[in-house]
Amino acid sequence: MFADRAKIFIKSGKGGDGHVSFRRELYVPAGGPDGGNGGNGGNIIFEIDDGLNTLTDFRHVRKYIAKDGEQGGKKRCSGASADDLIIKVPEGTVIKEFESGKVIADMSGDNRREIILQGGRGGLGNMNYATSTMQAPKYAQPGQPGQELWVQLELKVIADVGLVGFPNVGKSTLLSRVSNARPKVANYHFTTLNPHLGVVDLDGGGFVMADIPGLIEGASQGVGLGFDFLRHIERTKVLVHVVDAASTEGRDPVEDIKAINAELENYNPQLLERPQIIAANKIDSIYQAEGEENPIERLKKIFEPEGIPVYPISGVTGQGIKELLYAVHGKLQTVDQAPVIFEKEFDTAALRNMESLPYTVERTEDNIFVVEGPRIEKMLGYTNLESEKGFVFFQNFLKENGILEELEKAGIGEGDTVRMYGLEFDYYK
Repeated sequence: MFADRAKIFIKSGKGGDGHVSFRRELYVPAGGPDGGNGGNGGNIIFEIDDGLNTLTDFRHVRKYIAKDGEQGGKKRCSGASADDLIIKVPEGTVIKEFESGKVIADMSGDNRREIILQGGRGGLGNMNYATSTMQAPKYAQPGQPGQELWVQLELKVIADVGLVGFPNVGKSTLLSRVSNARPKVANYHFTTLNPHLGVVDLDGGGFVMADIPGLIEGASQGVGLGFDFLRHIERTKVLVHVVDAASTEGRDPVEDIKAINAELENYNPQLLERPQIIAANKIDSIYQAEGEENPIERLKKIFEPEGIPVYPISGVTGQGIKELLYAVHGKLQTVDQAPVIFEKEFDTAALRNMESLPYTVERTEDNIFVVEGPRIEKMLGYTNLESEKGFVFFQNFLKENGILEELEKAGIGEGDTVRMYGLEFDYYK
């Protein structure tokens, strides 16, 4: 089954802890510190694989966790850094932060490989902390934690031209006639379920055309597979409305175009700013009764004043297709040739920036001051409070982040108790 969306959990590796040890050699009665550094945790990297064209694999594996770095060792031996975890995706995959929907990366164009989550840095061993006044440090730095995130993967096909229209209007037939694409062509009233890409070769240059699965009214509200289908239109530069000009199934081509443009506007108003062309299909089946208005002339009268040209074609006989293709090629020359790339909106590096994380200071009825929040939890996660250096870091953290000032505003006094995630301290200024 074609899959163009998946939700997965990713987590980079934790850095290895630094080691505490001292030289123990013959004739060296007071050997100095020789604890090695920890290795870095593995990164989470996304990479384009040209052999993939769906996100089906992510239906079976939903968690991707990189390995942790090794701890440091004795004799200044550093722990090994973990291998990066590389996740292969098809070109056109957009990676979004799941909760906010903000774009982390667009794996398209020149962006073929990107580090999404950095592994935690390895901690320094005690050999790094020896000074003239502290020649035998008994502490080392713990490794930084890895980063973790739920992300949404969305595959948006990369094509210059998108064929849009209701089911069974002849989009697949048109694409199979003008390109190397071979979609299944039949009288399917539901719709084609997955987009097909085809390369159109012309004397003046070629372009990529996509048969966007048939839309239905309500698609922009997610009715049916609406969101899945509309997603693929976002990268296209020119939209070609394919309509059944002969109304072989009783559909009104004018109302079809208006309905689809309404769905496009509801989903993303910018889509209506792109050039549009109408391919009035099935002219070989038009039977005009005496006194009735010609359906092609009706389409031209309504839409050409709006700047949307109408080209009568027959996907079966090939009539008018050459003129349509050269008109599409001409439209493409009037738009920006750069590929449509979605800009980064969410920087995962901010996950390491604790200053952006919140915290709260509250005073309980029994006069205990409770400090908690993601910023505090993250700091405590990689701070060794049992070591001298770790406790100094902890005190500086409270001061530099304004936490001591907040405690004083809350009315804390000498000897009062501060509680942080199960840890309790007495406050002294």
